[in-house]
Amino acid sequence: MDLLARARDLLAAHPVVDGHNDLPWALRKQVSYDLDRLDISADQSDRLHTDIPRLRAGGVGGQFWSVYVSVELAGADAVTATLEQIDVVHRMTERYPDDLMLALTADDLEEARGRGRIASLMGAEGGHSIDCSLAVLRAFHALGVRYMTLTHNDNTPWADSATDEPAAGGLTAFGEEVVREMNRLGMLVDLSHVSADTMRAALRVAEAPVLFSHSSARAVCDHVRNIPDDVLARLPVNGGVAMATFVPKFILPAAIEWTAAADDNMRAHGLHPLDTTPRGMAVQRAYEAAHPRPAATAATVADHLDHMREVAGVDHIGIGGDFDGTAFTPDGLSDVAGYPNLVAELLRRGWSDADLAKLTWHNAVRVLRDAESAAAALRVKRGPSTMAQPVG
Repeated sequence: MDLLARARDLLAAHPVVDGHNDLPWALRKQVSYDLDRLDISADQSDRLHTDIPRLRAGGVGGQFWSVYVSVELAGADAVTATLEQIDVVHRMTERYPDDLMLALTADDLEEARGRGRIASLMGAEGGHSIDCSLAVLRAFHALGVRYMTLTHNDNTPWADSATDEPAAGGLTAFGEEVVREMNRLGMLVDLSHVSADTMRAALRVAEAPVLFSHSSARAVCDHVRNIPDDVLARLPVNGGVAMATFVPKFILPAAIEWTAAADDNMRAHGLHPLDTTPRGMAVQRAYEAAHPRPAATAATVADHLDHMREVAGVDHIGIGGDFDGTAFTPDGLSDVAGYPNLVAELLRRGWSDADLAKLTWHNAVRVLRDAESAAAALRVKRGPSTMAQPVG
């Protein structure tokens, strides 16, 4: 049996739980959440990285849908937009019940797999979404959000981002309380996008396993969005999971400078660099045609996973593609149908079926279950926090 066929067989038994997909934001930008205008039960490869047929072809059994909102939205506007993102995920699962199943727990993940459904979880990307309110955090959890990324590209008043100037020195006292309250709720603390000092501070405070929903290894590609080795090395003690991303500028050193120039070109056309609407992608493709980009491949991602396994251990790694949140993708991983290509590459490198099953399925299920167990114990010790972010 060839490696690709072996990969597909493995994924049939142990499907991918992907940590991060921005389809909800793409639906907002392209069709204002009107699911009649963009039917993901049909092939949408001309508009999206993601649809149900390609999720099936890729062996995806669980997907954390990112309920991301741009940092350009602040305060109540960010809260409202996040609620709209949550709403569209609920409506997706209601619209496609034969394919998608809303999942809130590790048991739900297992049930969805048993029923042949794609478990649909939610992760809020960026702590600005809660508007410095632990009550809003609790409301998001009640609506089904199971992780929150502490920052996006900009700092919050209580946590430093990897791509902003340090202000908090990691986490403020309120930021530490956000981590503790997330632990009490059973909401995974997602450390993608945060500064290395924020990662270390969160690991120091955490009473439950953490998550990196879409970050790779800084030792392999020295980008601030990636995870330093000293942080990876702390995951076995914490119990957390680091999910390698596919974004070329985070995984291929040669792509960093090229992407910065492509981003400048987008701004020159009056567009946000992360604009993946048809107009935005047309501008990106024209730039790419004139300036061929350095191409990442499935092997590039595998290099990161090899390193992350060596430093953190095979029980603490996963996959978080960031599809529909990036303009460019690696060759062989152009959309959600591509996961078998990555698994085949890892098989070629000698990864065992047991280790690959941990990477694709078991580690993600375990980290969610462990967060649930920690929360149950913590809720016996303390009630909801009423701490507020200091004003000024």
